[in-house]
Amino acid sequence: MGESGPDACLERILALPGDGLWGIDTAHAIRGITAYAVRSFDGDALLFSIPLLVRRPLLSEIPLDVRGAAGAVAISIERIKQKASSDTALGPLIGRGTRFPHQYASMTEPYTIVASPAALASDLWHADNRNFADTAGIHLLVSGAVPCPPVFSPRDVSTVTETAARLCDTVTACVFSLPVRLLEAAWISTLDQQVLREMLPSFGLVSFIGDGARLARHCTRYRCFFRTAGPKEGVSIPFACPQELAPLELELVASNRTVSGLGIRKREVFAVAGSNAQGKTTFLDGIIAGMDDHAGGDGRELVVTVHGLCTAEAANCQLAGADVSMFFSALPPGMEGTARSVYGMGSGSMTMAHQVQEAVAQNAPLLIIDEDRAAPNLLVRSCLQTGEVTPLSEILSHDRGKMGETALVFAACAMDTLVAQADRIMVLDRHVAHGIDREVFRRRVAESLGKMAGNLR
Repeated sequence: MGESGPDACLERILALPGDGLWGIDTAHAIRGITAYAVRSFDGDALLFSIPLLVRRPLLSEIPLDVRGAAGAVAISIERIKQKASSDTALGPLIGRGTRFPHQYASMTEPYTIVASPAALASDLWHADNRNFADTAGIHLLVSGAVPCPPVFSPRDVSTVTETAARLCDTVTACVFSLPVRLLEAAWISTLDQQVLREMLPSFGLVSFIGDGARLARHCTRYRCFFRTAGPKEGVSIPFACPQELAPLELELVASNRTVSGLGIRKREVFAVAGSNAQGKTTFLDGIIAGMDDHAGGDGRELVVTVHGLCTAEAANCQLAGADVSMFFSALPPGMEGTARSVYGMGSGSMTMAHQVQEAVAQNAPLLIIDEDRAAPNLLVRSCLQTGEVTPLSEILSHDRGKMGETALVFAACAMDTLVAQADRIMVLDRHVAHGIDREVFRRRVAESLGKMAGNLR
C-alpha cells in the first residue's frame, strides 16, 4: 500500500533527483529527525525539514585550514535568510501562505555565532554539526512550513513537492551567488579566532579582549541570552585597553594582521570596578562569550577566551557531598556532614563556595564572579561574621595558593576590600575603561575606611 498524507509528501521530496548543483543529502536524512513532513497542531500548516546537499566545492575553492569552514557556511545561511522575505521561492522558510507565519520567524532570525562549545540557540538556523561543509559540498538542513493540503490528493502532493524543489533550487542559487572573497573573509575570521584561542596559553593568557570590541548586546524574542544576542543598536562604546593595564599586541595568523587589546593572564586576579550601570557585567559576559566564534559584525570577533571557563554565583541548591572547606571550617545548623562533604539545602553563599572550589579542583583556567549575582558574605567580611567563615578577600590576601591554577576575574562596585586584593584593577566610567594602580587604590581604601571608622565613633 502506498504512502498517503504528509508521508507521501516526504517520500516524494526525498526522491527528488536534484541536478548537478544540488541533491537530497540522503546520508544525513534521518526520518522523523532531520527529514520530516508533519501537520502543525492546528492543521493549518505542513511543517517540513529537508537535508540538502549543495554541491559547491567550498573546500577546493578556499584551500585553507578546514576549521574555518564554519564561517563560510554561516555567511551562506545568513544570505539565504536575508533573501527569504523578498524571494517567493524562499517563502516556505518563513511560512508564507500559512495562517500564522510569525510562528516560523525563528528560521530566518539573524545569528552571529559561527561555532560554540555550548548547545546554543538550537531553534535557530545556523552553522553546526548539521549545517557544515566537507569535500562533498555544503550540507544544509532546510526547514519551514507551507499551507497544509486538506486531503493530500496526488495533485496536492505534487504541488508540495514542486514547492520543495523550487526551494532547493533557490537556496542553491543563493549559495552559489556568494563571491569567493566574502566566503574566504568569513572563513579567515573564524580561523583567526580558533587559532588565537589555541595559542592563548602559550602567551600566558586565558582571555584576550581586542581593542574596538563592542560587547553591549541587543536581545530579541529569539536571542534573549547574552551569548546569542546580536550587537546593541544605537550607541555602543568600543572597548579600548587602558595604557595602565599594559596593552598587548597579538598576531592573527590566518589574516596575517596584528591586533591590540587586554590580555587576562594565567592565575591572575583581575578586578573590574566601577559604579552602577557602567558596563561591568557586560564586560564579564563578553569574556564568557569569547569561548564562541563570532561572525563579522557581531562586535565580539576580537574577544577570545579559552574553553573550560567557570562561573560562580549565589543560588539555593541541594548539596550532596559538596566540598566547601576553603571557606567554611564548620557547618551551620541544619546542614549534615562535614565542611569537606556537606549535605542539605545550601544557602546562596554555601552553594557559591562549592562552585568556586569545584572550579579550582577541576583546574578551570578562568573563574568569573559578578558581585550582582554573588553572595556578599562570601566575598568580604562583615563585623557580624563568625570565624567559621573565611571570605574570598581574605583567601586572596593570605592564602592565594588555594586558587591553584585558576585565574579570577570579578566585577565589583561596593566591595573595596575585595578589589584591593586584585593584581590589576580596571575601572569602567561612562562605559570607558581606565586602569588604576593597585597601591594607589589600596591607599584610597585605607583612607576611606579610616574616615568611616571615625564617623562611627
